[in-house]
Amino acid sequence: MRIRKYDFNYSRRNFLEKTAMGVGGLGVLAPMWSVAETNGDISKAYPDELMSIDMYTKGKIKTGDYIDANNVDIVKDLLDPIQYENLKNQKRRIKIVATTRDITTMYNKDHLDATLRNKGRAKWAADGNLVADTGENWLGGVPFMEPKDAKEALANITMSWGRHNFSIYAIPEVSLAPDGSIGYDREFIWAELQCQARADGKVFNDRKDLLRLQSIWFTRPNDVKGSSFLSIWYYDQRKFPDLHGYFPAFKRVRQFPTNQRFEPVVPGMTFFLSDAWSSGDPMLTWGDYQMVERKPHLAPVSENWQGDAPNWNKKVHGGGQNVTFYDTCFQLVPECVVFDTKPTGYPRAPVGKKRVWIDTRNNMYNSSITYDRRGEVWKSFETGSGRQQKGTFVQKNRDGTPAWSWDYCHVHDIQSNRMTRIHHAQASPTGYKSAYDPDYDFYNQFLTTSAIARLGQ
Repeated sequence: MRIRKYDFNYSRRNFLEKTAMGVGGLGVLAPMWSVAETNGDISKAYPDELMSIDMYTKGKIKTGDYIDANNVDIVKDLLDPIQYENLKNQKRRIKIVATTRDITTMYNKDHLDATLRNKGRAKWAADGNLVADTGENWLGGVPFMEPKDAKEALANITMSWGRHNFSIYAIPEVSLAPDGSIGYDREFIWAELQCQARADGKVFNDRKDLLRLQSIWFTRPNDVKGSSFLSIWYYDQRKFPDLHGYFPAFKRVRQFPTNQRFEPVVPGMTFFLSDAWSSGDPMLTWGDYQMVERKPHLAPVSENWQGDAPNWNKKVHGGGQNVTFYDTCFQLVPECVVFDTKPTGYPRAPVGKKRVWIDTRNNMYNSSITYDRRGEVWKSFETGSGRQQKGTFVQKNRDGTPAWSWDYCHVHDIQSNRMTRIHHAQASPTGYKSAYDPDYDFYNQFLTTSAIARLGQ
């Protein structure tokens, strides 16, 4: 029997061959970045069935349809196991929107410019850290535009989380009990500053030893108000970050052990420090990297920002009390890298391994699953992202271009059926506003030990 080269299963065979050979080239019919270089359109890089859910499912699911328990089995292979469980048995639904063809909308302009400017210059130093071809620390942008292995794929998200030089987010958080009722309703502020690997290619305050500074402080309710933390990341990914915390009851800043990264930030949360951006630990404290597969995937990478809603609030549905899941939009991702890694630097870690799904169009994760030490599915970290533009409502970068950012997270412990959901809000009632690269002195205001003590008072 002769197999036709471009039959419906050609893409699957192509992805299998690339995974087996460790080939990093993106695209099926043509190299993705080559066809996108004129106007960002990747359509000619993939066959129709990878650019349209209608074609992929042969009309069983169409753009604009909802996926729920009644039809989720049609696309089971396109979801992570916890998403499938949520849709099949916990009354979740997702709306299907068109696949993004213009990949320039999946980046901040300065980050894309840095990615293209530094293309092909990333390499690994003898000590395992990422450097440029000159031997200096990474210069900015996505280091491996066409990742050929799991370590390169993880570096693409570890080196720059929010893909802004500085960002601050107002974040409402709801943590749910196993029956779906609201156990905790809180709010916190998250700030992060890239010291290196910045879009502008500069080094902040000449701190070549640091990769980033990140802080978090709670603004409500009163039982956690004032609790604040500062994490200082070294560029050397073999080193644990320094973690400082301030609690109003003790009225002092203390340093915490940083290898205990698999615990709730505050009681009731399913979110751990290790979860952040699916790369919450220095990447060389994890190991045993394994590329699992390349495949199409369903992911929340566009049309989730609610810029026309008060404070960018999101509607909820499903679960035990009909408040468990945000209303979300998913699209067919034509090519996704899936890899596994294990916490080799944490002998007492409750995590056995982590599996991450990365959209190759912008090399950003959209989902990850942690497994316990028995190998059982434990917890999901699903993140919606996209351009912050909806009709005439636009959140802009400092240069006036539309911003790309994260939109929401579902952190679902499937073993206990506890869920923490957070979303990117416009502002906090306490006056903090979400922003990118603002003009004020964000370092001294948010990212020093004296700052977290002041924020906690």
